[in-house]
Amino acid sequence: MKPETKFWHEIKKNTKQISWTRLENLSAFGTPDLLGYNTNRHFFTLELKVTRANKIKFSPHQIAFHIKHPQNTFILVSRLLSRGSKLFEKEEVYLYRGKRIQELVA
Repeated sequence: MKPETKFWHEIKKNTKQISWTRLENLSAFGTPDLLGYNTNRHFFTLELKVTRANKIKFSPHQIAFHIKHPQNTFILVSRLLSRGSKLFEKEEVYLYRGKRIQELVA
């Protein structure tokens, strides 16, 4: 299973109070991975990223999406911790507002 798919399964399992729709969109490039609907009746999007470094890779389409839609968009990053060539199961998770995309790119 790919790391991002595994990350998605963890999110779904641990956030039962949120109704999630996984977006598999090949016609609108840059669309975030998930559409969420919370108990306060608000919709929001969530872009999932998994990295092994201190840098997050975004496509130009993803950057453009978050610049165009700065409200109710979020980026959830799982940074996998490793030592040498061995990858540990441990991870650090960070949540950013979509409007911070340019800071994350830099």
